[in-house]
Parts: sequence; C-alpha cells; structure tokens
Amino acid sequence: MGTNNDTAVRVSEFIITGFDHLSHQKLLGSLILITYVLILFFCSTNLSIIIADRRLHSPMYILICNLAIADIMFSTSSCITMIAVVLAEIKTITFTSCISSMFTYHLGDITMCLAITLMAMDRMLAISLPLRYNSILTNPRCIAAILFCWIIAIGAMVPNAKAADSIPYCQNKIRYVFCDYPAIIRAGCVNPIPYFTVSIIKGLWLFAHLLLILISYIVIMYTVLSLSEKGGRHKAFSTCISHIIVVSTYYAPKIVSVLLSRVGVKLNLTERNAVIIVASMLPPLVNPVTYCLTTKELRGRLISRLTKKRVAVK
Repeated sequence: MGTNNDTAVRVSEFIITGFDHLSHQKLLGSLILITYVLILFFCSTNLSIIIADRRLHSPMYILICNLAIADIMFSTSSCITMIAVVLAEIKTITFTSCISSMFTYHLGDITMCLAITLMAMDRMLAISLPLRYNSILTNPRCIAAILFCWIIAIGAMVPNAKAADSIPYCQNKIRYVFCDYPAIIRAGCVNPIPYFTVSIIKGLWLFAHLLLILISYIVIMYTVLSLSEKGGRHKAFSTCISHIIVVSTYYAPKIVSVLLSRVGVKLNLTERNAVIIVASMLPPLVNPVTYCLTTKELRGRLISRLTKKRVAVK
C-alpha cells in the first residue's frame, strides 16, 4: 500500500476495538448471534418457499426474494465480524477481509434501498392499474429491473472501495464494531471530510428514494379512496402493510441519526455504535419476518411445512 505521510504504517490487518469499553459483551454477542440466526432462517424460508412453488413465481415474490438476498448480504457482512469479536474474541481482521466486508455491507444497504423502492412501484402498479399490471410488470421485466439495480449498486460502491484501499493509514485500530466506510476512512492519515462527501450523496440518494416511495403511496391512497366498496379498500390497504413496515424499519434509524446531527446532538462512541448495530440488524430481521408472517401465501406454506414435519415426527 502506498503511503504519502511520515506517520503512515503498512496495514495488513485491523483491530476492531468498538466493543472494548462495553460491559456485558457476551450477552450482547449472544443477542447478535440469535438475531443473525433468525435473519438467516426467515430469509432462507422465504427463498425456499418461493423457489419451490411455481405458483409464486410472480413479480411480487421475485422482489421478496431479491430483498431476502440483500438482507442476508447486509447482515452477514456486519454480524460475522461482531460475533467473531465478541464471542470468539477474535478482534483482528485482515485488510482484504475488512475492505471486502465494507464493500458487501454498503452494497447490501444500497441494494436494500433499491429493492424497497421497486416494491413500492410494484404495489402502486398492482393497485392503481390492476387490469394492466400483469402486462406491464412481467417476470422478465422485473428481473431486468433487479439486475439493473444491482449494477447501479456495484457501480456506486467501486469508488468507495478504491478510496479505502488506496489511502495511507496512521493506525490499524478501528474504533467501531465492524468494517464500514466511515470507520475505515477515520483510521487513515487523511482529512476525512473530502472522503465523506459520499455521505451527502448517500443522503440525497435516500431522500430521492423516500420521495419516490411517498409519491407511490399518494397514488395508492388516491386510487384506494376512489373505490366505492369498503372491502376493496381494506384489501388494497392490507397488501401494503408489509411494505409500510419494511420502509419504516429501514428509514427510521437513518432519519433519527440525521435529525440528531441537525439539532446539534453529539453522540459519544458508545451511542454511535449502538445506532450502527440497530441500523445494521433491525431491517434485515424485520423484512423477512414481516413478509413471512403477514403474506398469506408464505404464511400458509410455512405452517403447512411445520405441520408436515410435526406429523412426520409423531
């Protein structure tokens, strides 16, 4: 790694120190492990049910599969490091693994954002144009849109990965709980402010997608309120409940973080790490659980599987 600073050191591995000042580390590590296992269980359940049942091979369920993949990627890139540090007491991570984890973490975050927006567009088309929905959003078009989103996400992450890989480092300690872009840049022998312009771009990106989602729900509200039958209104709203929960869970930690910084509230390192842990684990847990338990088809097939297993055991 090239250096341009006398205090720069050649870094082959990083030491994760974000948990050092916390008490009850084993308890926290156990909670992270349990949460991660639940994420994998519900995501894999949704994926296996949808893949195995041809009747569920439709745009809505393809989008749920895409979100499940993003959830697994997003949670794995952070949880594995945290579990290793807290439970296995392995605080070191190689430079390459750290950069790879950072890339995967933010790629999962961007992909999740795009997936949630696509799902909002899907619900808007399904409710506002029910007769044309199947002809507008076909499976090939849905898959093409998903692939395009992944290409955008990868393209957005390449400059960040190159920046993190090329800067000189003054220390090999990361004061946060896993490898993400801000944590790695703060370990470098550089002024971090120019590198954090990406945060401004990301904020605008999130705002633009939230605006698209709000517009889609305005269209949905207008369509639903124009329906004469109350039963039709209830059915239309019920199809959006899962997505509303997912949107709220994804954006809430980010909005809270922005609002706190805007009003001048300065979080200490412990509070920042707490926000990071919640933001990295809550959405990928809530997303698959919500769709698995609130979507009639997925819930019914899950119950059917569990019932068959119980009968087989007896």
